[in-house]
Amino acid sequence: MPLDPIKNNTVEPGTQDTVADRVPEHITQNIDSIIAFYNREELKISDSQRRLERVGRAIGRPLYLSGVILALVLWILINVLAPRLGVTAIDPPPFLWLQAVVCLCAFLTTTIVLITQNRQSQFATQRLNLDLQVNLLTEQKTTKLIHLFEELRRDLPMVKDRHDAISAALQVPTDAGQVLEALTEPRASTANTAGNP
Repeated sequence: MPLDPIKNNTVEPGTQDTVADRVPEHITQNIDSIIAFYNREELKISDSQRRLERVGRAIGRPLYLSGVILALVLWILINVLAPRLGVTAIDPPPFLWLQAVVCLCAFLTTTIVLITQNRQSQFATQRLNLDLQVNLLTEQKTTKLIHLFEELRRDLPMVKDRHDAISAALQVPTDAGQVLEALTEPRASTANTAGNP
């Protein structure tokens, strides 16, 4: 008989609930928050943006590339073979009409991709900001917990009082500004040395 990992008891065959029902409540709340965030972002998308992204998804498929290549080959073959078959070519070499159509398609494709990437970039920035806020909050909570443990250790009479340099260092909150400066300094110095041989 299978065990339920959450409730630590057996599950009767045929009465097994779904995986979502067995997920702990605090994780379910997190999942619900994430789904609500995605749904809010989805509601902000306009109909025109939705249509453009649908076109962008179609353009990004291998089938689209195959179709374009096939159309180009057929266009060239028809216009090259037309005089041999006694028919006037619509677009004789050097295929000026084909070049114009390809340039227009390239312009439209690039614009659609850039519009889609712009929205996705804004969404990614929001997620990164959320991650940063959660990480900073987690760091503050961890610092506070270390501080409380150290106070508890000092206050307990049965525990020998000693100095722990690592705990003392971890009790100091991290200055995000200093960390950012430290991360950008090596890049600037590396760029300067690379530019000056």
